[in-house]
Amino acid sequence: METEIELKFFVSPEFSSQLLSKISQAKILQQSSRMLGNIYFDTPDQILRQHDIGLRVRRIDDVFVQTLKTAGRVVAGLHQRPEYNAETNGTDPDLTLHPVDAWPESFVVADVQQQLSPLFSTDFERQQWLIAMPDGSQIELAFDQGDVSTNGLSDPICEVELELKSGQTDALFTLARELCTEGGMRLGSLSKAARGYRLAAGYQGDEITTMDFMPLRADESVETVFIHTLEYALEHWHRHEQIYAERQDANALIQIKQALGLIRQVFVLFGGMIPRRASALLRQELQWLEGELEWLEEAASIEQLLADKGYALRKLNAQKVLMKQLCEQQETLPNEEAMLALMESSRYCNLLLDLSRWILSRGWQPFLDAKGRVKLSGSVKQYADATLTRSWQELQDVFPAKRQLGRIEYCDQQPRLIRNLMSGLCFASLYDEDKRAGFRMPWLDLLSGIEDLRQLEPIRILLAEHQGDDLVQMEKWLERHEESLLHAMDQTRQIGIELSPYWP
Repeated sequence: METEIELKFFVSPEFSSQLLSKISQAKILQQSSRMLGNIYFDTPDQILRQHDIGLRVRRIDDVFVQTLKTAGRVVAGLHQRPEYNAETNGTDPDLTLHPVDAWPESFVVADVQQQLSPLFSTDFERQQWLIAMPDGSQIELAFDQGDVSTNGLSDPICEVELELKSGQTDALFTLARELCTEGGMRLGSLSKAARGYRLAAGYQGDEITTMDFMPLRADESVETVFIHTLEYALEHWHRHEQIYAERQDANALIQIKQALGLIRQVFVLFGGMIPRRASALLRQELQWLEGELEWLEEAASIEQLLADKGYALRKLNAQKVLMKQLCEQQETLPNEEAMLALMESSRYCNLLLDLSRWILSRGWQPFLDAKGRVKLSGSVKQYADATLTRSWQELQDVFPAKRQLGRIEYCDQQPRLIRNLMSGLCFASLYDEDKRAGFRMPWLDLLSGIEDLRQLEPIRILLAEHQGDDLVQMEKWLERHEESLLHAMDQTRQIGIELSPYWP
């Protein structure tokens, strides 16, 4: 058995000239080009897929190699999977070629063997270079162009793969950074096999999902939870990047922004143990990317106001004029092409690479003192209790029961409320579900109210462009909507403040 460790990137066919230019500067130990034909197999109920197992037979010239890949790990394009290879006599798979312990305990290998049939194929040209890195590591760089196909359907393949053949994983990231200095590369989480399964099933892509509570155990260490939370946020980010690349749904960008916020909040939550200088560059780049997505809130507000032919503005005499002005505002915001270019930019790619490398290499460890190491090894439950208590006190301070809050005060505290809700998201699984849900509900409602307030901002901005009766009517319209929202939000805030915490 070998453990395949590789980084995968999606590129365009035009990327080849850029790639060759970069490779010309490297120390090449071997070079080759060949056509590879691969047939993937599974049972009618896809028992292999259900266990995250891939089975293929690859033809290389006149040699047939059967490969079994078992469940592994993917962190922002870095794939780590156990792999078993065996030469065979043809394209018919023989499961007995792989060791018994490669299969899940519940598998009856003989039964699975009888049900196997071809599911899809991948045929591509592979240009391949074995590169010697300065630290002595050796990396196999492959540029694949071809197709995955099944039942008359096909999907193009154009990928760059970096596989560690010997040495340190860090060398993969070093080479990847050198390759993406001019952009044009996007980290890929979907393997060729995953794309083949999708094509065979007529799958149209993943659904957009909101961030959920992570499964945690009270006996886990603080450091373990820190790592798992970062990996969860990074996976959520990368998954929705793929969704956006496939169908340009702005809601996927919103989820990416949510994931960025969670990562930044994790750095804050654990900042008492992990010095800020350990993540300084990462936090700087995360803040940059959040800024690149700042327009999403304005876009959502404009879209809501324009929905159903401007139904929300129906009582305003200036409805048609406002809709035209809102459309003009909408056109000034970044478009789909700009967002796709961002995802293929060098800075964006480097941020993903640096963050995944930082997590995998435990990049905070060199910055820890003895006291920090002890704290990180402690139980997460005690730390979560203390953290949520501080978070609760902060909410009480900024949303006091006896203080009257207006639009500006609520909007100013929106980021703080989001951060506190994300703190609860990180540790939620440690507590009673019903008590937790009851406590969070009014604060989530309050956040929703603030978002509704902010949806009125595009109209407020346009006030300066109107005058006379239209201006007076618009001001009264805004005032009525604002008063209604603030009244409901004040009641919600009172309910939230009076609740008892769900943690000890």
